[in-house]
Amino acid sequence: MCRLAGITSSEYFSPLENVLALETMKEGHDGSGMGLMLKDLGGEFASMKEYPVLSAICSKDGYAALEAYMQRQGFKEVHMWSPSIKRVTGIEKRDYYFAKFYEYPEEYRNKPLREKEDLLLRTRLKLRAMGEADESIVVFAFYPDIIALKEVGDPLELGEFFGLDDGRLQAKIVLAQGRQNTNYAINLYACHPFFIQGFSSMTNGENTAFIPIREFLSSRGMPGYIGYNSDSEVFTHILHYTVRQLGYPLTYYKDVITPLTSQEIAARPDASALGLIKSSLRMLTIDGPNCVIGFLPDGTCFMVQDSKKLRPGAVGGRPGKYALMSEECGVDRAVPDRDRLLDVFPMKYDMAIIRPNAEGIMVWNQTDGTIAPIGKMPARAAKKTVKKKATAKATATKGRKKAVRK
Repeated sequence: MCRLAGITSSEYFSPLENVLALETMKEGHDGSGMGLMLKDLGGEFASMKEYPVLSAICSKDGYAALEAYMQRQGFKEVHMWSPSIKRVTGIEKRDYYFAKFYEYPEEYRNKPLREKEDLLLRTRLKLRAMGEADESIVVFAFYPDIIALKEVGDPLELGEFFGLDDGRLQAKIVLAQGRQNTNYAINLYACHPFFIQGFSSMTNGENTAFIPIREFLSSRGMPGYIGYNSDSEVFTHILHYTVRQLGYPLTYYKDVITPLTSQEIAARPDASALGLIKSSLRMLTIDGPNCVIGFLPDGTCFMVQDSKKLRPGAVGGRPGKYALMSEECGVDRAVPDRDRLLDVFPMKYDMAIIRPNAEGIMVWNQTDGTIAPIGKMPARAAKKTVKKKATAKATATKGRKKAVRK
């Protein structure tokens, strides 16, 4: 099993916090890779949120080719970040690690966001194709306010290798995966988290329905649905397809990947819509075990489980900072000063959702389509709970009095 560490906060923090959380869950990853995905950047990047950021690794020849291509396409570099590399035994340093901030080509500067997103996607795919044969160019993301960083090695050692303790790299949302290689060769494109047009996710599990899902996505005519060096990348693409391409709300993502039975669907107020979704998107049904953590372009974070619920997952924190982790000890490391009684362990019908600015956890229930904030029980539910407690107390008291009389 891999290990997942997601943190969302109202304040900027270092991705080293995620790395340290992965270290507490070390028995679940084998040092075959770590990926970091940062959203809502701070520090030296806080004033550059409108510029698309190209996150990549290059050889010397690949770097020259990338520079020439970006200039020909009309992208103008405005800033560049490179990690403060430190030599660490066992980690092979590549020539260039960087995140480059660009101005859009002049003809795109006033275009709608959707057209800009399509331009960035096409550019990323072109650069990937240019360097894929010899790994001279490896591109993880090209999107505003996003930085991705990946490498082969142990997460804690990679944190030292990249100099994450220097405080330069900061964000309000960070996803991190400590990889345990199972089915595929060690390849940076197989390392989670995955990203496409503002959507990102990472997964702990085995996607045994990978082939039919991949074939369905590949037939949609979306250029970004390619690659699949990992069977988990389809989870990001299903999320993108469900929310961006089809325009469904986030909660329908769970209905797509783990559809209810016909009897369960009949109990939902949106039963007619669910029936159509299930029949038309049945090829996107997953067969786990899988725990999926991800975020949307607006900064909403979530965790879902497949129907088997055979992978651990815990969500907890306090207003202003929440952690989504493979294990509770990871939450303990990230947010120790919290009320543990409010921790959430999503089950087969649950989706844990944390809105932007990390104000609280909400749990959406798939069986009835309702959503409830944790720690802030709705008034009607609270009254029912109080009434149940009062009834239980009265029954218990009555029982004790009968026992005394006997």
